[in-house]
Amino acid sequence: MLLAHPISFKRRRFPPEVIQHAVWLYFRFTLSIRDVEELLAQRGIKVGPLIAATLRRFRAEAHQTRAAAAA
Repeated sequence: MLLAHPISFKRRRFPPEVIQHAVWLYFRFTLSIRDVEELLAQRGIKVGPLIAATLRRFRAEAHQTRAAAAA
């Protein structure tokens, strides 16, 4: 599925690669945000609780995109 508009990574605390990997983990394996934090920490990526807010934002954007595509 192609997005109607490209995802902007402006003013994000983490590099796009970290955000994309976290979002992929979250949706692909239906993990909790805490589980994603722990998996990233095991890979040496210290994200802390701020990744939770980023994942929530991207989750909301993904749901909006899917709803718009379905309509």
